[in-house]
Amino acid sequence: MDINKIKYELIKQKESKFKGNIYHYSQVSFAYNSNKIEGSRLTSEQTEAIFDTSSFIPKSNDLIKLDDLTESKNHFRLFDYMLEHVDELLTKEMIIDMNKILKRNTSDEENPRYNVGGFKVIPNIIGVVNVINTTALENVEHEIENLLNEYNSKNDITLEDIVDFHFRFERIHPFGDGNGRVGRIIMFKECLRNNIMPFIVLDDDKPYYMRELKEYENDKMFLIDTIRHEQDLYEKMCEELLDFEIENE
Repeated sequence: MDINKIKYELIKQKESKFKGNIYHYSQVSFAYNSNKIEGSRLTSEQTEAIFDTSSFIPKSNDLIKLDDLTESKNHFRLFDYMLEHVDELLTKEMIIDMNKILKRNTSDEENPRYNVGGFKVIPNIIGVVNVINTTALENVEHEIENLLNEYNSKNDITLEDIVDFHFRFERIHPFGDGNGRVGRIIMFKECLRNNIMPFIVLDDDKPYYMRELKEYENDKMFLIDTIRHEQDLYEKMCEELLDFEIENE
Protein backbone atom coordinates (compact mmCIF):
# COMPACT_ATOMS: atom_id res chain seq x y z
CA MET A 1 0.00 0.00 0.00
CA ASP A 2 1.13 3.55 -0.74
CA ILE A 3 2.20 4.99 2.63
CA ASN A 4 2.11 8.53 1.23
CA LYS A 5 -1.58 8.00 0.54
CA ILE A 6 -2.14 7.08 4.19
CA LYS A 7 -0.16 10.10 5.36
CA TYR A 8 -1.97 12.40 2.95
CA GLU A 9 -5.38 11.19 4.05
CA LEU A 10 -4.56 11.40 7.77
CA ILE A 11 -3.50 15.02 7.35
CA LYS A 12 -6.46 15.98 5.14
CA GLN A 13 -9.00 14.20 7.31
CA LYS A 14 -7.59 15.89 10.40
CA GLU A 15 -8.93 19.14 8.94
CA SER A 16 -12.28 17.76 7.78
CA LYS A 17 -13.37 16.26 11.16
CA PHE A 18 -15.39 13.70 9.16
CA LYS A 19 -16.21 10.52 11.10
CA GLY A 20 -15.66 6.93 10.05
CA ASN A 21 -12.39 7.42 8.20
CA ILE A 22 -8.81 6.32 8.84
CA TYR A 23 -8.03 9.47 10.85
CA HIS A 24 -11.03 8.89 13.12
CA TYR A 25 -10.14 5.23 13.54
CA SER A 26 -6.47 5.99 14.20
CA GLN A 27 -7.22 8.66 16.78
CA VAL A 28 -9.64 6.53 18.78
CA SER A 29 -7.72 3.26 18.51
CA PHE A 30 -4.36 4.83 19.30
CA ALA A 31 -5.61 6.82 22.30
CA TYR A 32 -7.57 3.89 23.70
CA ASN A 33 -4.86 1.25 23.30
CA SER A 34 -1.83 3.33 24.24
CA ASN A 35 -3.50 4.73 27.36
CA LYS A 36 -4.96 1.32 28.24
CA ILE A 37 -1.48 -0.22 28.15
CA GLU A 38 -0.52 2.33 30.82
CA GLY A 39 -3.52 1.59 33.05
CA SER A 40 -6.40 3.76 31.80
CA ARG A 41 -9.85 2.39 32.70
CA LEU A 42 -11.67 4.00 29.79
CA THR A 43 -13.29 1.67 27.28
CA SER A 44 -12.93 2.03 23.53
CA GLU A 45 -16.55 3.22 23.35
CA GLN A 46 -15.91 5.88 25.98
CA THR A 47 -12.74 6.97 24.19
CA GLU A 48 -14.65 7.32 20.94
CA ALA A 49 -17.38 9.35 22.64
CA ILE A 50 -14.76 11.68 24.11
CA PHE A 51 -13.21 12.13 20.67
CA ASP A 52 -16.58 12.76 19.01
CA THR A 53 -18.31 14.89 21.65
CA SER A 54 -15.77 15.60 24.45
CA SER A 55 -18.16 13.78 26.77
CA PHE A 56 -19.72 10.41 27.57
CA ILE A 57 -22.30 8.90 29.88
CA PRO A 58 -20.63 6.47 32.31
CA LYS A 59 -22.35 3.48 33.82
CA SER A 60 -23.69 4.28 37.28
CA ASN A 61 -21.02 2.20 39.02
CA ASP A 62 -18.08 3.37 36.87
CA LEU A 63 -15.20 5.04 38.66
CA ILE A 64 -13.65 7.43 36.20
CA LYS A 65 -10.34 9.10 36.95
CA LEU A 66 -10.08 12.69 35.81
CA ASP A 67 -6.54 12.01 34.55
CA ASP A 68 -7.87 9.22 32.30
CA LEU A 69 -10.25 11.68 30.67
CA THR A 70 -7.62 14.38 30.37
CA GLU A 71 -4.98 12.06 28.95
CA SER A 72 -7.44 10.71 26.42
CA LYS A 73 -8.10 14.22 25.10
CA ASN A 74 -4.40 15.01 25.30
CA HIS A 75 -3.56 11.94 23.24
CA PHE A 76 -5.84 13.23 20.48
CA ARG A 77 -3.84 16.48 20.54
CA LEU A 78 -0.60 14.49 20.58
CA PHE A 79 -1.63 12.60 17.45
CA ASP A 80 -2.43 15.89 15.71
CA TYR A 81 0.93 17.33 16.78
CA MET A 82 2.63 14.26 15.33
CA LEU A 83 0.88 14.79 11.99
CA GLU A 84 1.80 18.47 11.96
CA HIS A 85 5.49 17.54 12.32
CA VAL A 86 5.42 14.19 10.53
CA ASP A 87 8.08 14.98 7.93
CA GLU A 88 10.49 16.70 10.30
CA LEU A 89 13.54 15.08 11.87
CA LEU A 90 13.10 14.06 15.49
CA THR A 91 14.58 16.53 17.95
CA LYS A 92 14.96 16.67 21.70
CA GLU A 93 12.62 19.66 21.81
CA MET A 94 9.95 17.81 19.80
CA ILE A 95 10.06 14.83 22.15
CA ILE A 96 9.76 17.10 25.20
CA ASP A 97 6.79 18.85 23.56
CA MET A 98 5.13 15.47 23.00
CA ASN A 99 5.38 14.63 26.68
CA LYS A 100 4.16 18.10 27.65
CA ILE A 101 1.09 17.75 25.40
CA LEU A 102 0.27 14.31 26.84
CA LYS A 103 0.53 15.44 30.48
CA ARG A 104 -1.04 18.92 30.16
CA ASN A 105 -3.64 19.67 32.87
CA THR A 106 -3.10 16.32 34.60
CA SER A 107 -2.36 15.90 38.30
CA ASP A 108 1.24 15.10 37.30
CA GLU A 109 1.64 18.59 35.86
CA GLU A 110 0.99 20.03 39.31
CA ASN A 111 3.54 17.69 40.94
CA PRO A 112 7.16 18.88 40.67
CA ARG A 113 8.37 15.29 41.05
CA TYR A 114 7.16 14.58 37.49
CA ASN A 115 8.78 17.71 36.01
CA VAL A 116 6.31 17.91 33.13
CA GLY A 117 8.00 19.90 30.38
CA GLY A 118 11.43 18.50 31.15
CA PHE A 119 13.34 15.31 31.80
CA LYS A 120 12.90 13.22 34.93
CA VAL A 121 14.17 14.54 38.25
CA ILE A 122 13.39 11.39 40.24
CA PRO A 123 15.01 8.02 39.32
CA ASN A 124 12.61 5.54 37.73
CA ILE A 125 12.58 1.84 36.84
CA ILE A 126 10.71 -0.42 34.42
CA GLY A 127 8.60 -3.19 35.95
CA VAL A 128 8.08 -4.43 39.47
CA VAL A 129 9.15 -8.05 39.06
CA ASN A 130 12.46 -8.49 37.22
CA VAL A 131 13.12 -4.77 37.53
CA ILE A 132 14.98 -3.04 34.70
CA ASN A 133 17.07 -0.04 35.66
CA THR A 134 16.92 3.05 33.46
CA THR A 135 19.35 5.85 32.69
CA ALA A 136 20.61 7.86 35.66
CA LEU A 137 19.24 11.39 35.96
CA GLU A 138 22.52 13.11 35.19
CA ASN A 139 22.95 11.13 31.93
CA VAL A 140 19.46 11.43 30.42
CA GLU A 141 19.96 14.49 28.24
CA HIS A 142 23.31 13.26 26.97
CA GLU A 143 21.94 9.81 26.11
CA ILE A 144 18.85 11.25 24.38
CA GLU A 145 21.06 13.51 22.27
CA ASN A 146 23.35 10.61 21.37
CA LEU A 147 20.37 8.45 20.43
CA LEU A 148 18.92 11.17 18.23
CA ASN A 149 22.25 11.96 16.57
CA GLU A 150 22.87 8.33 15.75
CA TYR A 151 19.31 7.74 14.51
CA ASN A 152 19.10 10.94 12.44
CA SER A 153 22.44 10.22 10.78
CA LYS A 154 21.05 7.11 9.06
CA ASN A 155 20.37 7.48 5.35
CA ASP A 156 17.68 4.81 5.03
CA ILE A 157 15.53 4.17 8.09
CA THR A 158 14.07 0.67 8.34
CA LEU A 159 11.41 -0.80 10.61
CA GLU A 160 14.21 -2.42 12.58
CA ASP A 161 15.83 0.99 13.11
CA ILE A 162 12.56 2.41 14.42
CA VAL A 163 11.97 -0.50 16.80
CA ASP A 164 15.58 -0.28 17.98
CA PHE A 165 15.12 3.44 18.66
CA HIS A 166 11.99 2.61 20.66
CA PHE A 167 13.80 0.05 22.78
CA ARG A 168 16.67 2.41 23.53
CA PHE A 169 14.28 5.29 24.27
CA GLU A 170 12.37 3.10 26.72
CA ARG A 171 15.58 2.06 28.46
CA ILE A 172 16.53 5.70 28.91
CA HIS A 173 12.99 6.37 30.22
CA PRO A 174 13.59 10.12 30.09
CA PHE A 175 10.33 11.39 31.62
CA GLY A 176 8.63 11.12 34.97
CA ASP A 177 5.63 9.56 33.19
CA GLY A 178 4.36 9.05 29.65
CA ASN A 179 7.49 7.39 28.23
CA GLY A 180 5.66 4.49 26.57
CA ARG A 181 3.00 6.65 24.97
CA VAL A 182 5.52 9.15 23.64
CA GLY A 183 7.67 6.28 22.39
CA ARG A 184 4.77 4.68 20.52
CA ILE A 185 3.67 7.94 18.86
CA ILE A 186 7.28 8.44 17.74
CA MET A 187 7.22 5.03 16.05
CA PHE A 188 4.00 5.91 14.19
CA LYS A 189 5.50 9.23 13.06
CA GLU A 190 8.76 7.72 11.92
CA CYS A 191 7.00 5.00 9.95
CA LEU A 192 4.99 7.62 8.06
CA ARG A 193 8.08 9.77 7.49
CA ASN A 194 10.09 6.86 6.13
CA ASN A 195 7.45 5.25 3.89
CA ILE A 196 6.90 2.30 6.26
CA MET A 197 3.48 0.93 7.20
CA PRO A 198 2.59 2.52 10.57
CA PHE A 199 0.99 0.58 13.38
CA ILE A 200 -0.79 0.81 16.71
CA VAL A 201 0.32 -1.46 19.54
CA LEU A 202 -2.91 -3.02 20.79
CA ASP A 203 -3.63 -3.54 24.47
CA ASP A 204 -4.55 -7.15 23.64
CA ASP A 205 -0.91 -7.65 22.66
CA LYS A 206 0.49 -5.88 25.73
CA PRO A 207 1.90 -9.09 27.32
CA TYR A 208 3.92 -9.87 24.18
CA TYR A 209 4.99 -6.26 23.67
CA MET A 210 6.16 -5.78 27.26
CA ARG A 211 7.94 -9.13 27.47
CA GLU A 212 9.64 -8.63 24.13
CA LEU A 213 10.86 -5.16 25.10
CA LYS A 214 12.50 -6.71 28.16
CA GLU A 215 14.05 -9.52 26.09
CA TYR A 216 14.98 -7.33 23.13
CA GLU A 217 18.73 -7.47 23.73
CA ASN A 218 18.61 -11.28 23.67
CA ASP A 219 16.43 -11.64 20.56
CA LYS A 220 15.17 -8.65 18.59
CA MET A 221 12.98 -10.62 16.21
CA PHE A 222 10.21 -11.45 18.68
CA LEU A 223 9.32 -7.76 19.14
CA ILE A 224 9.76 -7.02 15.45
CA ASP A 225 7.43 -9.90 14.58
CA THR A 226 4.79 -8.52 16.96
CA ILE A 227 5.15 -5.09 15.35
CA ARG A 228 4.75 -6.65 11.89
CA HIS A 229 1.53 -8.26 13.10
CA GLU A 230 0.28 -4.83 14.22
CA GLN A 231 1.28 -3.44 10.81
CA ASP A 232 -0.84 -6.10 9.09
CA LEU A 233 -3.85 -5.14 11.19
CA TYR A 234 -3.46 -1.44 10.49
CA GLU A 235 -2.92 -2.05 6.78
CA LYS A 236 -6.12 -4.09 6.65
CA MET A 237 -8.01 -1.20 8.23
CA CYS A 238 -6.46 1.21 5.74
CA GLU A 239 -7.55 -1.02 2.87
CA GLU A 240 -11.12 -0.91 4.16
CA LEU A 241 -11.18 2.84 4.71
CA LEU A 242 -9.07 3.99 1.77
CA ASP A 243 -10.69 1.99 -1.01
CA PHE A 244 -11.35 5.03 -3.14
CA GLU A 245 -9.36 7.25 -5.44
CA ILE A 246 -8.09 10.49 -3.95
CA GLU A 247 -8.91 13.52 -6.08
CA ASN A 248 -6.51 16.40 -5.92
CA GLU A 249 -8.09 19.71 -5.20
